[in-house]
Amino acid sequence: MTVIRMLNGKETLSALSDLCEILCDCVNGGASVGFMLPFTPVDATDFWQEVAKNVDKGNTIHVVAEVDGKIVGTVQVGLSSKPNQPHRGDLMKLLVHRSARGLGLSRKLMDRVEAEAARLGRTLLVLDTATGSEAEAIYPRFGWERVGVIPDYAMHPDGRYCNTTWFYKRIG
Repeated sequence: MTVIRMLNGKETLSALSDLCEILCDCVNGGASVGFMLPFTPVDATDFWQEVAKNVDKGNTIHVVAEVDGKIVGTVQVGLSSKPNQPHRGDLMKLLVHRSARGLGLSRKLMDRVEAEAARLGRTLLVLDTATGSEAEAIYPRFGWERVGVIPDYAMHPDGRYCNTTWFYKRIG
């Protein structure tokens, strides 16, 4: 059975094992999501502890996908705190463990996090992703509009530069 649900900070910390496994799987699999190799469970734990703090502060929405009681996917929206951008959020870290891909979890995660962002008054979401990645191909199918590409914006975990494609979506 698949369950899509939001996590608060305490629940995020309680799910560290599954969340760290997902993040390590994605980074070690080559996903350009802000981390470099070597990437360890300690690095992943530090990241998720920071996410938990941001969720508790009300700065981040955190949604997970569970299959048969195990968390195998996650996504976040960072809520802009800038006075001139109360309507905007940043979609971050749409991650699905490689063993759980092909189950439609990305769409379910996106639908839920977008709905929650809209409920909180957000009307515009933005994201960036590595050009040519699997992730780049899915966002247009979910209604996201491609803005453009910035060359050499980030690096893959192995240190190679990668272009980054930006997207936006109006919600709510």
